[in-house]
Amino acid sequence: MKRKGRVGSSFDDFLKDEGVYEEVTAKAIKRVIARQLGAVMREKHLTKSMLARRMRTSRAQLDRLLDPDNDSVTLGTLARAAHAVGRNLHMELV
Repeated sequence: MKRKGRVGSSFDDFLKDEGVYEEVTAKAIKRVIARQLGAVMREKHLTKSMLARRMRTSRAQLDRLLDPDNDSVTLGTLARAAHAVGRNLHMELV
């Protein structure tokens, strides 16, 4: 049986052609980070209030950080959150 090769472009190419690749990628990364922080909080039995105190921020700011649809979070806030749960923020350009 002969296998067919790829037909058409990749999904990334489609998003680039539509002009939304960067926006979609940024939202996806934010969602992953928010979910990872939530998982670590559950693992360490941390409430939002406890984590907000560790980060020296408000609960409202933490809610924005944990909201997967809110992409207006700074790298500094992400780094403080990672440090507050005993993790490191790792980013790279590829």
